[in-house]
Amino acid sequence: MRQEQEPATEEITEVGPGVLRLQLPISMPGLGHVNCYALEDERGVALVDPGLPGPDSYRALTARLAQAGYPLARVHTVIVTHSHPDHFGGAGRLRDETGAEVVGHRSFSTWWDPAEPADVDVEAAADKFARSTPWDEQGYGDEWRAQSGMTNLQELRALMSTPKPSVHLDDADVIRLAGRDWVAVHTPGHTHDHLCLFDPAEGILLSGDHVLPTITPHISGMGTNADPLAQFFASLDRMHDLEGVTIALPAHGHPFAGLDERVEAIKVHHEERLELLRKASIQLGRPATVRELSTHLFSPRAQGPMADDETYAHLEHLRLAGHAKVTSVDGRLEYVVD
Repeated sequence: MRQEQEPATEEITEVGPGVLRLQLPISMPGLGHVNCYALEDERGVALVDPGLPGPDSYRALTARLAQAGYPLARVHTVIVTHSHPDHFGGAGRLRDETGAEVVGHRSFSTWWDPAEPADVDVEAAADKFARSTPWDEQGYGDEWRAQSGMTNLQELRALMSTPKPSVHLDDADVIRLAGRDWVAVHTPGHTHDHLCLFDPAEGILLSGDHVLPTITPHISGMGTNADPLAQFFASLDRMHDLEGVTIALPAHGHPFAGLDERVEAIKVHHEERLELLRKASIQLGRPATVRELSTHLFSPRAQGPMADDETYAHLEHLRLAGHAKVTSVDGRLEYVVD
């Protein structure tokens, strides 16, 4: 079992001066927990990534805080590393119940805006999203929604109470947490708004999903950037510019040392996938769809819309670099990689 798949435990560990690791339960493909970090100071605590929406995760969070000696009233800040529900899900309720500031990157946004009027047909918007992809006009319908967990969007929107950050950070901004200054590092790729925080005094990096210890984050081709894989590579390279990192605190898996080595291993992984696509295209000897090429990157168990989505991101990276050609046949994109 990969570290990121391990189920949440009730163990609370101090992973740095004034930094506690709390594990919250989740059940998502390839993930068994999310790390919520509590940063202690004279005011109470700031929480990083307070888990999924819903009562089970929130009960676990309040129980862990009580175990650490902090009532909810002492939560003064919530930091959200990026716009995925296992990271921002608890932020809205914490804000409502404690008045906590919600901190995120300036570009933080989800695929729907919680400020939209109630008559916006989120269900219809989700159906359109699910049933047509950039690489296939037929889309995936219920298969996409089942894999992503988006089965009742109106209910999900109300449950999440998606927060709009009250404090927006830009790259290189400084924020005071755990009695020390932390530097914001914008790291788009996994999402457009991904934010890491670096503590130069203690050498601690809150890496979110950007750098994980044994798996790589999903790189989606469905976002607004034309080449999210190139974005991700550039953001990985920025990690080498952070001097004195002694420990990385990921959103899933265990805290780890050796950030530079892990960054290079992740880059090699994606470069190997690009080479696999080239070899598969040569072997086929003809244009192939995203779904067909995806079978050369992912195991049968992992096949599906998310695998195709990441395959599309890799193919577009190759196309934009001049190493692939694409044609459209009956609403489906077909690629040849050279």
